[in-house]
Order: sequence, then structure tokens, then C-alpha cells
Amino acid sequence: MKKISIQYLLRLAVFLTFLGHGLVAINGNAKWLKYLETVGFSLEQAEQLIPFIGMIDILVAFTILIRPVKYVVLWAVIWAFSAALIRPISGESILAFVERGSNWIAPLALYFLILNKNLNEKNS
Repeated sequence: MKKISIQYLLRLAVFLTFLGHGLVAINGNAKWLKYLETVGFSLEQAEQLIPFIGMIDILVAFTILIRPVKYVVLWAVIWAFSAALIRPISGESILAFVERGSNWIAPLALYFLILNKNLNEKNS
């Protein structure tokens, strides 16, 4: 039986998170409009932006699954952290942020694995 690496499991976790969010965004999630309004977008702008964000999320998902480029993984960390943090900033409970910890910690762990691999390859 072939071993499954931690890196592959993290890639799969990030893929599923970003694919799921991307598909929900493309279909339009009215609950997410307030998050964009919180950072200064009008309702009309937010309605137009959400599907675009969804497409980017899906692109990030497949990039990380197929070939995790460290800068795309770093983007996933920043975006997922920001998406979790906007919830309490927009008036939701801090628990909404806590609940989404794995959404940004999984890509963060993957980012450190990639950096460590690159460092080990340079030192070999």
C-alpha cells in the first residue's frame, strides 16, 4: 500500500476548502455581501465581485491540488485568514473566526512544508 504524504493531505484539505467556497460564491451567497460592504464595497459592487472571487478561489484550489506554488499557497493563507477575520469585524461572534481556523492553518502548514522542502533541496 502506498503511503499518503502529509503534504498531499494538506493539498487536498486546501483544495476542498477553496473549491467549496468558490462554488458557493459563484452561485451567489447573499450572506457574504455584508463582508464586502464592511470593507467599503457597495451592495452592487459586492454582488458583482462575489462570483469573481469564487472563480479565483476555484483557480487557487486546482493550482494547489495539482502543483502547489508557494506564492499561491501564501495567498490562500492570507485570503482564508482574512475571510475568517472579517466575520467578527462585521459583527459576528469571535467564534465564527475560531471555527474557520483550519481554513487558514492548513494552507499555512502546507506553505511551511514547501519552504522546508525547498530549503532542504538547496542544502543538498
